Amino acid sequence: MMTEKFQEKEQAQLYLITPPTFDLDTFPALLNQVLDVAPVACVRLALASKDEGQIIKAGDAIREICHARDIAIVIENHLIMVDRLGLDGVHLTDGARTVRYARKELGDDAIIGAYCAASRHDGMNAGEGSAEYVSFGPCGDTALGDGTVAPTDLFQWWSDVVEVPVVAEGALSVEVIKTLSPATDFFAIGEEIWNTDDPVAAFKTLVDAIG
Repeated sequence: MMTEKFQEKEQAQLYLITPPTFDLDTFPALLNQVLDVAPVACVRLALASKDEGQIIKAGDAIREICHARDIAIVIENHLIMVDRLGLDGVHLTDGARTVRYARKELGDDAIIGAYCAASRHDGMNAGEGSAEYVSFGPCGDTALGDGTVAPTDLFQWWSDVVEVPVVAEGALSVEVIKTLSPATDFFAIGEEIWNTDDPVAAFKTLVDAIG
């Protein structure tokens, strides 16, 4: 199944990832400014915190912003928080391993995404397990992880062969976005803007690179 938010589009759509930590006194206003730049299909709450209270407060705040704009919101890995916070689904970072379990727990209407690094095999298994979308990355050079980059031909092959929407994320730059625009359904943008002095301007620059 495929929700309306994750249908394939002719032009790559936008998917926004929150920073791992943020100040609830200031971040909601900044998020609204970023969301004013261009239509966003989905926001991922990707908190580093393991503090339940902090996650709940952040989830409530970001959900209100997203749902007021008719934007889907998913949370990274915390499956049990989806129903508790009234979110639209979960983004799993362990490839295909827990996709079937998440679908069973959350039901047919939930958005379930799976990050599969640069593994075509994991991506195929996630899709077969009923993932709503599969994300690959990082897409550019990075000093993090083991240095593996999801190649352009992986996205092109996926778009040509597989119906499940594909998301490009990690180390996105103007050049990478221009290269991948014909081959991906979504760009998931996060640290690329939050680590700058002006996230709104940085987001606009990346959005303008989508062809």
